Amino acid sequence: MTKTCLIVDDSRVVRKVARRIVEDLGFACEEAENGKLALESCEKSMPSAVLLDWNMPVMDGIEFLRRLRDMKEGKSPAVIFCTVENTAGRVRQALEAGASEYIMKPFDGEIIQSKFRLAGLIE
Repeated sequence: MTKTCLIVDDSRVVRKVARRIVEDLGFACEEAENGKLALESCEKSMPSAVLLDWNMPVMDGIEFLRRLRDMKEGKSPAVIFCTVENTAGRVRQALEAGASEYIMKPFDGEIIQSKFRLAGLIE
């Protein structure tokens, strides 16, 4: 079965870079530019993983994560926050809301690969 990753970020450039990295790890990718569109995508098809930005218009990452975890199958995707929000309080807030891992921007392929491994998404 193909593993899927939903990349949620309001920056098209960040989505494009992340997509290239995640596809190289063997995932099929979908993209959303805010939490509302990401939720709609999850309602259609629940991904294996979500790479999630915090600060976005319409619906931010933390609100998306809380709503995702309330959905019927919303507990299953590994959610990896990928953000400039790096205070201990923000990291704790994300983990308490159900994030699996946390990446600081800027990121590279090695960081994403290691976090996907920690989240059990790849060997």
